[in-house]
Amino acid sequence: MAIEYDLDCATPVSAKEVAARLEEVGRETGLFDASVTGERLVEEGAATRLGTWIRVVTERPPQPWHPVVTAFGFTPTVTVGFRMAKGVEVADQQDDMIRLVAPLLARVEGDVVLHFQFEVVWLLRKDGELSLSEREDIWPPRRLALVAQPHRRQTHSMDVD
Repeated sequence: MAIEYDLDCATPVSAKEVAARLEEVGRETGLFDASVTGERLVEEGAATRLGTWIRVVTERPPQPWHPVVTAFGFTPTVTVGFRMAKGVEVADQQDDMIRLVAPLLARVEGDVVLHFQFEVVWLLRKDGELSLSEREDIWPPRRLALVAQPHRRQTHSMDVD
């Protein structure tokens, strides 16, 4: 079973624009090679240097009972999916995921939530306020150091039952 994370965004920009900004971050951080383009991230997806598969999609309007809608009161318009590669240390891929997501937050406006299968919320930005989970296993010092934006520590959950 694949380990997947989603960055659900309620943003006024398109999936193509989110992908273009993600491409910029990936190039700046050295996580994407020359074959990774914003267009490719939207159309078919692409892998990072460690093999994490990333794809940016336009969300269809979710049902009113969608976990992000019910838990946080916003409707995702764009989702960035991260699928961890097999045979590569997951923690290293998670670090790279944060290397991409943290700078992307400064380049994409709107409400966002990064979560693992709607069960574990890593971060939430709602109404401009960024909060990171209080769990030390999710946010050890090396990952916290990657987040330049002001934030607080608060654990959130989504009721998926």
